[in-house]
Amino acid sequence: MNTKIIEKDSEVLAHFSIELMDGSVADSTRVNRKPMLLLLGRGELSQAFEAELLGLPQGARKEFVLEAKDAFGYPNPANFHWVPRSQFPEALAMRIGLIVEFEQINGAKLPGIIRALNDTEATIDFNHPLCGQTLKFKIEILSIAPHDPEDRALF
Repeated sequence: MNTKIIEKDSEVLAHFSIELMDGSVADSTRVNRKPMLLLLGRGELSQAFEAELLGLPQGARKEFVLEAKDAFGYPNPANFHWVPRSQFPEALAMRIGLIVEFEQINGAKLPGIIRALNDTEATIDFNHPLCGQTLKFKIEILSIAPHDPEDRALF
């Protein structure tokens, strides 16, 4: 039997969850019953995350913990912006921790977290919400794509 294993440039269909160290679930593909396609070797995933997957066979389940530097990194101070409170709708109940969606010039939506408030402005954090966190990952490998780009029948 030819068992497929994850290699450095594999395309992997997987279910996964991300937990904070207190055990609360920050994200899970099972909520929407939609697994995620993970593309290894393309710089989209951290090297440490990819290293945890290398060599796993199809059907494998694994749990592992990554420090902040190996997961979503640390907050970048350049991603904090001060926005006048007058630019928010009056009806918005602004509070620290509230996630607010901003529309970019190209129409794309960008979420930001209110980190500080005063009478005139709000400090908005546009870093990934899981930056700076040590995280526990639980992953189940559903399928592994072949390396031949012509053979895509697996997905």
